Amino acid sequence: MSGLKSDTPVPTGIVVHALSRVLELQYGNGESYRVPFELIRVYTPSAEARGHGPGQETLQTGKREVTITALEAVGNYALQPTFSDGHNTGIYSWDQLYELATRQDELWAEYFAKLEAAGVERDTPMAREPQGGASHGHCH
Repeated sequence: MSGLKSDTPVPTGIVVHALSRVLELQYGNGESYRVPFELIRVYTPSAEARGHGPGQETLQTGKREVTITALEAVGNYALQPTFSDGHNTGIYSWDQLYELATRQDELWAEYFAKLEAAGVERDTPMAREPQGGASHGHCH
């Protein structure tokens, strides 16, 4: 399983707050975090967004209004959300979710720095890639 550490806390409660667009993760030690859907979405671990190596990531933009429309458990180690933009291939392990929950300020700063470096606005709509993905370098 992708880097599931034995000491990673597993949420004892998960609440989707549709109106405020946050995913609440509650832990057994009484800690509770509210992680914005946008942050979860822009840090998707899915292969199409991550690419197949450093520098191949697709910068995710225009996700401020995104909502989670469905949430499925994957085994007992991860969650797979379906987002309102149709994205549903990101499988978030408990450690990824805990990192998103506990490092929100750093991750937002990193995201805004990437946007600035790319010269892209946070709310720029993303170009919809054709299904089948031209990004896998087919020989012609």
